[in-house]
Amino acid sequence: MSDAQAAGGIPAMTHSLLRSTAGIIFAATILPSRIAATPLPRPTGVSERLAAFPRHDLPLEAPATIHWNEQLIPFVEAQTDRDLPVILGLIHAHLRLAQMEMSRRVARGRVSEITGPVAFELDHALRLFGFGRAADASIAAMPAETREWLDAFVAGLNCYVAHAKELPHEFAALGFACETWTVADVLAIGRLAASDINWAVLFRLLPLRGAKDWPDLWRSITGGGGGAAPPRGKATARTQLLRLLSMTAARGSNAVAVQKSKSTSGGSLLAGDPHLPILLPNIWLGCGYRSPSHQAVGLMLPGLPFIAIGRNPWIAWGGTNAHAMASDLVDVSSLEPAAMTIRDEVIAVRWWGKEVVAIRETPFGPVITDAGILKSGRREALALQWLGHRPSDEITAMLRVSRARNWEEFRASFQSFAVPGQNMVYADQEGHIGKMIAAKVPARPPCLPEDLAASAQQASWDSFLTGADLPASHDPPGGIVVSANEAPAEKPFAVGYFFSPVDRAKRLAELLSAKGALGLSDLASTLTDVYATSSVALRDALLPVLRAMSPRSLKRRDLIEEFAGWDGRYARESRGALAFELLVHHFARYFLGRRRLAAYSATWSARRLILQDVESAPSERAAAALARSLGPAARALALCRDWGDMHRIKLVHPLGSVPVVGRRYRFADLPAAGCGETVFKTAHDGAGGRHGANYGSIARYFFDLADTDRNYFVLLGGQDGWLGSSTFLDQVPLWESNGWVQVPLRPETVRVTFRHRMELLPRNRP
Repeated sequence: MSDAQAAGGIPAMTHSLLRSTAGIIFAATILPSRIAATPLPRPTGVSERLAAFPRHDLPLEAPATIHWNEQLIPFVEAQTDRDLPVILGLIHAHLRLAQMEMSRRVARGRVSEITGPVAFELDHALRLFGFGRAADASIAAMPAETREWLDAFVAGLNCYVAHAKELPHEFAALGFACETWTVADVLAIGRLAASDINWAVLFRLLPLRGAKDWPDLWRSITGGGGGAAPPRGKATARTQLLRLLSMTAARGSNAVAVQKSKSTSGGSLLAGDPHLPILLPNIWLGCGYRSPSHQAVGLMLPGLPFIAIGRNPWIAWGGTNAHAMASDLVDVSSLEPAAMTIRDEVIAVRWWGKEVVAIRETPFGPVITDAGILKSGRREALALQWLGHRPSDEITAMLRVSRARNWEEFRASFQSFAVPGQNMVYADQEGHIGKMIAAKVPARPPCLPEDLAASAQQASWDSFLTGADLPASHDPPGGIVVSANEAPAEKPFAVGYFFSPVDRAKRLAELLSAKGALGLSDLASTLTDVYATSSVALRDALLPVLRAMSPRSLKRRDLIEEFAGWDGRYARESRGALAFELLVHHFARYFLGRRRLAAYSATWSARRLILQDVESAPSERAAAALARSLGPAARALALCRDWGDMHRIKLVHPLGSVPVVGRRYRFADLPAAGCGETVFKTAHDGAGGRHGANYGSIARYFFDLADTDRNYFVLLGGQDGWLGSSTFLDQVPLWESNGWVQVPLRPETVRVTFRHRMELLPRNRP
């Protein structure tokens, strides 16, 4: 039923209510029933999983070999450069086909084809974002070599789908088919992964714009330099949208590089841990390969045909999100109707039919507030002006990075790179290290914006900055490079407005500088550090107020003593961290009020913003909020032993969110160290009671450039996305013990250590 048909007989409001009601009914009954009726796959070992991989009649030019280790990490030996991406396509499909299919559905705004009417508003918003909008223009502008690489990767994906005797469990459980893949699909997934980190701030602040206190809230946030936070709060349609956008986008991360003069091995070192949503399958997969022109190992994102974090024989690279502002919200309420174009898009809705939505386009971009879940607190039409809607070529950039041999070639590789802006960290075999910003941003003045949205008169993008114009550092004094989403040291232009606090970067630098010569084990222990500078500062600001309160507060002696004696470390066994988080959770509610707390919670700087308010407010106000907080905090403290008892890492497949039947897709519930403010990041929605960390460190990587084979990875989860596989969760013990898996770069080493050898044959070969 279309909107036009509905308008003829059912008022629009009634139609919307009916659709929403139908969505709830179908989501709560039909879909869970289908999932429950689909048996889980039986346990499957490595040999059986490899037996399901197609080996014959493949679109290859020559025979090829894949070596697999016990964690199902592959190393490809291809005789031609064209065959390598074909095999990568086969590997991605074999390990992560269901995950890739869901990414494609999100990128294309086709979720309601699977889940029914309940996802219609979500699809409407996703269609407005238009992640595939720039695909055709980007393809047309690509070098022929990149286009051939993409065509070959897609040929591998489609070959796998055509040969597969059995599709992953998710296809049967959700009742949908796997379609043919196109190059445009791959680029749409790439744009989804490139979604602007700043949206997490902008879209969560939109509902707050309608009240009189908005200018004060905006000044507080921008004055404090608040950075984009992971989506938090109740599972509203808006937070669900933001969580979907964060599934593959490179949101946070730590990365460090060490010069050879400070290394125990005599070679430069590079290490890091990407920060992304915590879910199963893991968002990363490990891989290695060699062909006539390519040789590298590293981490890839499912569905994208390049190594995002890795090394070749000469250099290693990692990165963190630069928080580059690649978007503006533009108030187009005053535009004449003739300045807009309108097109209809059809959204197929399972169990319902089809719905038609009107997409309004302006010279600045689509009017995103037309989506109900992105409404502003004011009656205004806001367009999204985003660089991701313009052609750019990140795939060529990353393929060139993987073949770069020195700092100059590394920097030059990013000429075509636009989104998402990244702080790229570098080390090479000669012992050099460096850091640069790979991004394309409008040339904005360094002053802060006056408001969340610009007027149409202010919003023109006349010129742009690229990586060649933005700050870079090569072989800095001290021999260490760190990156943790902090603001650039030099800001002649506004690369962005919302950065992470400098705490993590400072802590990394302090820990690494305090030691003499550094080895990989030193980097591993540094990346798992759980001291929180901002939390200690807030605790110390509240302590004098707490101690000056009425003697009646002594009834909460256990809570106060743990709070006062805490060492600032979020260790699993810490009761002090538990007391601090519980008290601050309740204090923030009473001290800030609902709207200010919501505004601060939209940032990564909430603790620092609260601290500023505590220091500037009369002590009586803080004392009153603390007095109200002691009771609920003390009661919650009595229910948990320590921080890890309350703060958990829950390893859950997306189907784990389905009512009742979802229990069988929840695989682990582990005590967690760290928090959203620590180097080892495990961010969470709130600490009023037992909760799961939903965002943070999900992988670790280490490269020692003294030895081509000293490359190590570990995933929070496992390599294989196939439910029932023995390598679906097998790296969790390594993760817990701060261990790793070695992935050599020399094929001769791989042939010895990766014991599963697979021969692939082209078509018309026996």
